[in-house]
Amino acid sequence: MKNYPTNSPEALARILAMFMITDGEMEAREIESMESLNVYEIIGLSRKRFIEVLAKYCDDVSDEAENDGTIHLLSPQRVNEVLDVITDRSKRLLCCAIALDICKADSAISDPEMLLLRHMMQHWQLSLEDLENEFIRQ
Repeated sequence: MKNYPTNSPEALARILAMFMITDGEMEAREIESMESLNVYEIIGLSRKRFIEVLAKYCDDVSDEAENDGTIHLLSPQRVNEVLDVITDRSKRLLCCAIALDICKADSAISDPEMLLLRHMMQHWQLSLEDLENEFIRQ
């Protein structure tokens, strides 16, 4: 899997890419949501660079496919490897908030998205209250 510098915009983008494909479908509404929320600017990447990171993540995941083509999108080892590149608490909070918006973009949070979101928040020791305190009460 491609390595990105710790806390880099590309590392954040890879986590968001993971959320975009975790349910096995990439919805146009997820990209539209990212654009309407100015996510590219917020994380410090151009749209083109984000798409490059997304494509590389998809390549990495497909390279890990089993002989029969089975892909384990929620492999805990891969997920943790992707998450561990973000160590800054404020970036973790930002990433969780954006990931939640991506999950809600198609008006429903799928089971795989919910599983991944819960795993990420537990792994990073964050709560919904942390997100609320950071983003809603400002």
